[in-house]
Amino acid sequence: MSTLLLTGPVFADSPDRYYDRHDRRDYRDDRRHRDSRHDRYRHEYREHRKPPRVIYRGKPRVAPRNRVRWYRDIVIVRPHGHWYPGYAHHYHDDDAYKWLAFTAITLGLLDFLNEEQQREHEAAQIAATMAPIGERIIWREGRASGVVTAVREGTSTSGRYCREFQQNVSIAGKTEEAYGTACRNPDGTWEVISVEN
Repeated sequence: MSTLLLTGPVFADSPDRYYDRHDRRDYRDDRRHRDSRHDRYRHEYREHRKPPRVIYRGKPRVAPRNRVRWYRDIVIVRPHGHWYPGYAHHYHDDDAYKWLAFTAITLGLLDFLNEEQQREHEAAQIAATMAPIGERIIWREGRASGVVTAVREGTSTSGRYCREFQQNVSIAGKTEEAYGTACRNPDGTWEVISVEN
């Protein structure tokens, strides 16, 4: 029996060669998404924008950065209450797209509502967009209740249909009221143009 002894270079990769080949990884994130995903993640890239001002009790305040986001060029501001996607009984931003701007008409008492109560209040706001002028949309959930009423309607200088809303929320013997005017865009979305608390 003969033994074969090989002498010469070994062809397996050495650890140094492996390290040298993999230490130059390209970590660039080119952020190429499908077009359908672009709108869903658009708010992530808007950090350069200043947070919008919120009028609360007659004084302009800047909404905290962590309570503001954008979805399809709509500013969603929730300085008070629960922070969740969607609006009212629409649990996704896509479904609630038309009414997301109504978050700008805010009340400090929203901090004392649970999520279900806050969603009932938002559902009343949506109902008031279609109700006859002066009809009171009343909601009640647990110990909280409220009323939303469309008090006036008209047309803006650009021809958009507009409504002025009055809303109040009551909980634990406290009541707070707010007014806001919103105009409907041609695509069916609403834009809040003035708020008064």
